[in-house]
Amino acid sequence: MSDRAPSPRRVELPAPVASRPAGPAAPGAVRRDVGVVIVAAGSGARTGSAELKQFRWVAGKPALLHSVQAFMARPDVALVVVVLPKAYAADPPPWLFQCDVDRLLVSVGGTERHESVISGLEDLPEEVEIAVVHDAARPLVTDETIARVIEEARRGHGAIAALPVVDTLKEVDETGRVVRTVDRARLWRAQTPQAFPRRLLEAAHVAARRDGVGATDDAALVERLGGVVMVVRGSERAMKITEPGDFARADALSLLPD
Repeated sequence: MSDRAPSPRRVELPAPVASRPAGPAAPGAVRRDVGVVIVAAGSGARTGSAELKQFRWVAGKPALLHSVQAFMARPDVALVVVVLPKAYAADPPPWLFQCDVDRLLVSVGGTERHESVISGLEDLPEEVEIAVVHDAARPLVTDETIARVIEEARRGHGAIAALPVVDTLKEVDETGRVVRTVDRARLWRAQTPQAFPRRLLEAAHVAARRDGVGATDDAALVERLGGVVMVVRGSERAMKITEPGDFARADALSLLPD
């Protein structure tokens, strides 16, 4: 039996149109058409703690709270959906409600990342046209990065925050022997947030669920259907907390300028 993921069957992708221009509004008003799904349903076992890594404190507050407050600081965000493990979704930590509760919704995550994203997307209100997905394990996301991915998504295609690869890359075999040196000139390290026209992202997830395909990020699901995804400059501050020592690194990065 092959281990390769099945190739996608032909599907009808939504037309790549930019976000509709806002209608008449009061002076200074901002249209709230952005919905955010913060994926925080992982167990974080590799951090070596029984406490969920998204609940652990980093740079002065719980990791998850950093992300929620960063997105809620934006006037164009209609709703932030926080996807938590089932055991915590019914009774979230009280510090989570230090935010605008009118723009906060807690959803139940799945066993796999893409299941959690689908759960969050289904909870977004109808007026949301731009869907942003962010990993709670990246607590120090900057507003500049958020703005860049949303701006690209408003042009009718996907956008991901990323950083160019600066290290020399080696491909090795199963014994550890170097097979070749990989050209890094066009390689980027993908981060979150990732933003998409909502219909495009939903279509990609529907097709992935139909075909039994998962992915480590949402852009990969859009790519497999031929959707356009652009890269925008991310930030070293938006490192992903994975190992125990990453909390100290994040604390140090939080002291640096954005």
